Amino acid sequence: RDFELGGCLADDMGLGKTVQAIAMLTSEREQFGADAFGPTLVVCPMSVTRQWSREIERFAPSLRVHVHHGGERLSGQELADVARSSDVVITSYDIATRDVDTLASVAWDRLLLDEAQDVKNPATKRARALRRLDARRILAMTGTPIENRLDELWAIMDIVNPGLLGSRERFQRTFARPIEVLGDARALERLRAM
Repeated sequence: RDFELGGCLADDMGLGKTVQAIAMLTSEREQFGADAFGPTLVVCPMSVTRQWSREIERFAPSLRVHVHHGGERLSGQELADVARSSDVVITSYDIATRDVDTLASVAWDRLLLDEAQDVKNPATKRARALRRLDARRILAMTGTPIENRLDELWAIMDIVNPGLLGSRERFQRTFARPIEVLGDARALERLRAM
């Protein structure tokens, strides 16, 4: 947070990533004041949008929450205004993709991607839409940052900290192929150090 860098919380499933994120949001506001931060956009699978809302209500009832979902959801300027007056806006990956134009008009303090493996393919419409959002800091949360290939790690980290691991082509040439194909321990160590 102090360096305004993004991060990836990659704890295993069931270890409380959601509660850790909620604790981070509340501790920041307690330490620096509620008005020191703009809104946080939580993007998660549709199946956990209500769970996020319940967890915030349970552990941080002082946070102002707006769930942006469903057929009757807000749009345009009305959505932007409600987002700016909220501490946390919760939406799904599909709705964020559909409503990206309005969501991109809000200056988010933080973009929080829950189950971030949903953006492991950088060529998808979903991943491209999320890159359009203006967020000062980004946090990805996933129990599986790498499911099949190192490219998935690059895709998540490129949203969280664009450019940190270089271009996709450079990453494949410098890390993915040497590690996956050749078992290059030095390349793996360089990647870990980064």
